[in-house]
Amino acid sequence: MTLAETVRSSRTKVPAPGKRQSRRQQRRNAAVKRILPPTGILLLVGILWQVASDSFGVPKYILPSLSDIWASASERWSDTFSSATWVTLQEVLIGFAFAIAVGVVIALALHLSATLRTAFMPLLIGSQAVPIVVIAPVLAIIFGYTLMPKVIVVALICFFSIVVNTMHGLSSVDPELIKVMRTLDANRWAILRRVEIPAALPSFFTGLRISATYASVGAVFGEFAGSLDGLGYVMIQATSQLQTDMVFVAIFILTFMSISLFVAVSIVERLVCPWARKEDRR
Repeated sequence: MTLAETVRSSRTKVPAPGKRQSRRQQRRNAAVKRILPPTGILLLVGILWQVASDSFGVPKYILPSLSDIWASASERWSDTFSSATWVTLQEVLIGFAFAIAVGVVIALALHLSATLRTAFMPLLIGSQAVPIVVIAPVLAIIFGYTLMPKVIVVALICFFSIVVNTMHGLSSVDPELIKVMRTLDANRWAILRRVEIPAALPSFFTGLRISATYASVGAVFGEFAGSLDGLGYVMIQATSQLQTDMVFVAIFILTFMSISLFVAVSIVERLVCPWARKEDRR
């Protein structure tokens, strides 16, 4: 092939600027379609909330208006909510990371050993029948009002979905791929590293997204059982004093924390396994 033919063929492979622009526009339109409906619903709920608080004489200790909640957040952020948010965020992130580490190790061990799977899988399922609300006070008695009991509660809430989804991904690999690897004289570690783990990544991240939504719940449960700081502690103190606006501030912060963690996991998933996103589009 001559140089001119090479240049000509390379030009044909490059999409036209108009097509590139249309693809970008399509992505923007798709993003707008995803964002507009929930944003509209939130705005409608906020307007109805504000109107109900201001116009129907609802007491502030029952349903404070959004303006009162915002004023409370602004006035008490530096002396109360900043430190409480940081404490709860540490509990969420450390507990979530601990759940990932433990969940992946357990999933790999149960996947590789049928004996371990038979022995421990019923125990893992049974562990989810024990209410976390009951375990949190026991952990507070053992470890005191430290960071450890909250981290353990977060990990206990998060790890099960990670284990189950990772095991499902590892066991759902196409058997033909494993046969091909065996014909290439690949050992068990090579099959796990080159075939099963990459195939299990989408299911693994599904478990992470599920766990991300519950991590802040675990932190609050741990703080309810015993703590000296954190958003759960703020909610307990505010409830006893009928400061409902402060309770709602803590709820909104916890909600934002869970959504942010969910979005962060989704972004990492797109970077680590972009092929899963393309398959979902199909």
